[in-house]
Amino acid sequence: MAGAEDNRIGGRVRRYAQVSAAVGGLAARMAGERVFGIQGDPARRAAELKAALGGLKGPLMKVAQILSTIPDALPREYALELAQLQSNAPHMGWPFVKRRMASELGPEWQKRFSSFDHEASAAASLGQVHKAIGLDGRRLACKLQYPDMASVVEADLRQLKVIFAVYRQYDRSIDPTYIHQEIAARLREELDYAREARHMRLYAHMLRDEAGVHVPEVVGELTTNRLLTMTWLDGDRILKFVGEHIDDRNAVAYNMFRAWYVPFYYYGVIHGDPHLGNYTVRSDRSINLLDFGSIRVFPASFVKGVIDLYHALERNDRDLAVHAYETWGFKNLGKQAIDVLNLWAAFLYAPLLENRPRLIQETEEAGVYGREVAEKVHGELRRLGGVTPPREFVLMDRAAIGLGSVFLHLKAEINWHRLFHDLIADFDVAALERRQAEALAAVGLAPGA
Repeated sequence: MAGAEDNRIGGRVRRYAQVSAAVGGLAARMAGERVFGIQGDPARRAAELKAALGGLKGPLMKVAQILSTIPDALPREYALELAQLQSNAPHMGWPFVKRRMASELGPEWQKRFSSFDHEASAAASLGQVHKAIGLDGRRLACKLQYPDMASVVEADLRQLKVIFAVYRQYDRSIDPTYIHQEIAARLREELDYAREARHMRLYAHMLRDEAGVHVPEVVGELTTNRLLTMTWLDGDRILKFVGEHIDDRNAVAYNMFRAWYVPFYYYGVIHGDPHLGNYTVRSDRSINLLDFGSIRVFPASFVKGVIDLYHALERNDRDLAVHAYETWGFKNLGKQAIDVLNLWAAFLYAPLLENRPRLIQETEEAGVYGREVAEKVHGELRRLGGVTPPREFVLMDRAAIGLGSVFLHLKAEINWHRLFHDLIADFDVAALERRQAEALAAVGLAPGA
């Protein structure tokens, strides 16, 4: 059953044809402009790329959304256009769903539920979610993967290299080699719902003492590599709360901060996809985390590097900053490159460095959170010959920007300095390593997974 949907050559060829048709013409026009010295219109090209990718659905659109939130990965015009893409794919109809469920749980699968909704309640890039009721009366969410997704992912990742190559002809300030590698690794992991189930149990373990954060319970007997069944958690989209009283908005922001950074600073684990569809808010302003496909486990030394860079900025300690960047995997950084990277770091750490309640960003800026600063950094790096961001940096940067965007929407006014110091006050590398090893072993994940 599962083997029939492995990474098949036929599926890859079909997807190559789809993606190539979508982006090939755009790449050819851009190449022609370069050959003949024509000055292209970046905004128009960005709109064309959005239109091309928007018709494809699936993983490549998820990649586009990821890239739009990594501030130094794309120029403004591209980021603003790609950020508008929605990852909702067309729903599978009921006859198709029945066949898919039978392939995962067997021909008598419907007898394993008291009820199972025919219509999907949500659809995303890799699968869709159906509400159901278990034989024990529990309300369930069943996430069912679309067919042939392994083939689609591999085809899209190969075509992403083409897109990066075209972009690199015009801008060499950021080498996307490791960005591609990291996106590829995380997307391939997202295909494995059994792995996501282990991630879900990991987060339930790490956040067990956080009253303001809720994680669904995995229903193991109804979960396979391509079907993830979990308990249903009620909640509303976060945008519903942006007009609420400041105390309510602050409560939501506080719980979001704890949900992302307790796992990171205590266990070295980051949720790399703070997409608006991946969490909901309860009536008491606590939050539900719903998606655990994009999870990364870092060595304790990486976490210490994040704290070291904070202290480097706090003390204006250049040597400590260099140590932090090298710990993360940056190489051959000169004095000027360090100064440029510190511009970006100063932006991200600014709320943590001031011991007072404040907005996450106190200057007015249109468009994507952090875009204005990122463009300045981008320009300086281009002038210096460029850098290669290490793989480990990609999801960490994405999480910081994604959460910052949420806090910006909420207009939360919080003492971020105190929240941060509460988390790092007793930081110890050995203690983190011990907690991480115990947590991973408890859910069947290997160290470094």
